[in-house]
Amino acid sequence: MAKVATGKGFELEVPTSFVVMKEEAEKTITRLVANHPKAKKMWELARNDPEVNADWDMSNYIAVAKLGFNDHGDIHMKIVAANALKMLKILLDNGVSTSIIREKAGDEDDVYLVVLAGGLLHDIGNQVHRENHNVSGVYLAVPLLNRLLPKIYKTEETMYEIRGHILHTIYSHEFEVKDLTEEAALVGIADGTDMTKGRGRMAFNKGNVNIHTVSALSIEKVEIEQGKDRPVRILIDMNNSAGVFQIQETLGKKILGGPLEEYFEVIAVAKPDKPTTDQRIVHQIIIKGSKMQAL
Repeated sequence: MAKVATGKGFELEVPTSFVVMKEEAEKTITRLVANHPKAKKMWELARNDPEVNADWDMSNYIAVAKLGFNDHGDIHMKIVAANALKMLKILLDNGVSTSIIREKAGDEDDVYLVVLAGGLLHDIGNQVHRENHNVSGVYLAVPLLNRLLPKIYKTEETMYEIRGHILHTIYSHEFEVKDLTEEAALVGIADGTDMTKGRGRMAFNKGNVNIHTVSALSIEKVEIEQGKDRPVRILIDMNNSAGVFQIQETLGKKILGGPLEEYFEVIAVAKPDKPTTDQRIVHQIIIKGSKMQAL
C-alpha cells in the first residue's frame, strides 16, 4: 500500500498498483494530447492548478474518509480522462464523428479538450456531498473554467460554448442522466471502466462490504482496444463471476441507450479457465447493443 496526501493533514492509503495506474494514465493523457495544442494546454493548466488539485483532494476526503466509498480523487479522474481519450481516438480513427465536429461547434482539438476536461472534473462535486454530486460539480466547475479557458481561447463566445460542452459532460456522467453528446457519453463510459479491484479494495478495507465492493474486487483488468465487429472493444478480466454486477450495473448502463451504443462491445472473461475455489456462474459475457449473452 502507498499513502497519497489528500489535503493538509489527510493521507489516503491506496494500493501501490493503483498509483502505478495513475502514472500510466498521466503518460497516456500526455501522449494523446501531444498533437492537440488546446487540449495539451488544458492538461498542463489543470494538472498544475491549485484549485483543481484541491478539488481532487476534497472529493476524496468526503468520498473515502467520510463515506467509506472508493477513490473519487485525482487517480480516478485521471484514469477516466485517459480512458475517454483512448476511446475517442479509436472512434475518430474509425470515422465516427462527435457532436462538436458534426455540428461545426469546433474542431478535433476542441473535442479532445472537452473530453479531457470532462474526465478530469466530472467528480469534483463529491467534495460537497455524494448526493447530487453531478449538479454540485457543474457549479464548482463554472468559475474554474472561467479562469482557465481564457488562457486557451481568444474568442469569448467560442470559449463559453466549449465551457457548455464540458459542463454537460460533468452533469450527465451519472447513468440516470441521458447523454446528449458523444463527448459526454465518452466521459460517462470511461467512468464506468475504472472498476478494477485496486479501487474497490479501498472501500472494502474500510468495512464497506456490499455487492459493489465485492464485485469490484472481482475485476482484475480492464483494457480498451480496437474492436472487430464494432470500433471500440472493452476487455475485462474477472477472477470471480461476481464481477458481472460491475459490468451490468456500472459500465453497461452507461453504454446502453446512449449515443455511442452501436460503436461499443464489452467482453468479460472469468479467469482462470478452470475454476479453483470460485464456483463460476458464467464464463464469459458479451454485450452488443441491448443484448447481453452469457456463455
